[in-house]
Amino acid sequence: MSLLRPRRTTVAVTTLVLGVLAAGQAAAAPAPAPAPAGQVSTGQVSAIEDGMARTLATTLADPAWQTRLRGATADGPTGLAPLAAQSATAPGRHLAAATADADRGIARAKGLGADLGPLLRVQLADPSMRAALDAGAAPLVATAVADDHARTVRAYDTAGRAHTLDTREIPRQPVYLVDLDGAKALEAGLEVLKREFAAKGVATAQAAGGWWATKINKIEVSDDEEPWFKGAAEMFSLVTGFGQDGKVRVDSVAMPYLRYDGTVYQPNQILVNWSNYKYNLADVVLMEDDGDTNYLALAQAVAAVLLTIADQGAYIPLVNAVLAALPTSWWTDDPDYVDSWYTLARTSSGRLNGATGNGWMEVQPYFVEQF
Repeated sequence: MSLLRPRRTTVAVTTLVLGVLAAGQAAAAPAPAPAPAGQVSTGQVSAIEDGMARTLATTLADPAWQTRLRGATADGPTGLAPLAAQSATAPGRHLAAATADADRGIARAKGLGADLGPLLRVQLADPSMRAALDAGAAPLVATAVADDHARTVRAYDTAGRAHTLDTREIPRQPVYLVDLDGAKALEAGLEVLKREFAAKGVATAQAAGGWWATKINKIEVSDDEEPWFKGAAEMFSLVTGFGQDGKVRVDSVAMPYLRYDGTVYQPNQILVNWSNYKYNLADVVLMEDDGDTNYLALAQAVAAVLLTIADQGAYIPLVNAVLAALPTSWWTDDPDYVDSWYTLARTSSGRLNGATGNGWMEVQPYFVEQF
């Protein structure tokens, strides 16, 4: 029996490439320098989660605490910090202290500050494990690994010993997964992006009154490998282009509904507010945060590259600049880049296939009226 099952939440990075395409003429974007090494704390979040998986596993040596966790996860993911805070047992108190430290460490690693609050969650890896868990089988604890192509995953027993599990088959022994509240991290991350872009001068105030928009009617992303151990990855978009003042601006758009690959979603979501932009062409870059994304570093890297591009009155593919700003690690183990859409215009409508074939969306022009 295969362990592969979709567990994805999709993020779109929407890069508005706004420019006027002169007849028979196109200006190329300047070749931006690669992002400096170490801008994104790749692996720090995973390491913290792994440590918490081992800590949680050792607390399950207490039968009462094990029963409490089984009940708390019966309906899906539950927050580790709130759960531990409700316990008066020694394992609960130990877990509460460890979780508080881990939550702060994860927030710092993702560039979200240290006062965001609880982020870590725990859930049963697969619903089919519930029967064995209820029958008294000793559980293991693992982390929701970010690498889609991993063939093994490390899990811990109540003695803290590590076990290697095959990702291609669902384990017979029940497994709890420790992962992040991706929706909460994404919301905080987009606020960081907004704040940093504004501070660097790549964002402007939204125009007042009615305005034309591009609305997403349907969207689908594809990924052939989303295994049982894979945690949900949150999706967002960066809408980038030249503002009305001729300066580069960036807007972020969350797409939390994109949770499963191969599923057609009908969000009726506004993707582009054209009144914010000077020109009539856009590029869209779809990306996902698998957990280790540092939003502060992302904002700084993208802003540093975009600020080198001046409004030349001609079409400039800013999507290339955004992709060039991404750290090298985003192109290796973690598939943070999903797909791109080029030359989206205010009048674009119908189905638009992504450049890499990993997604498509159906869009239409939409006028937003002012009250």
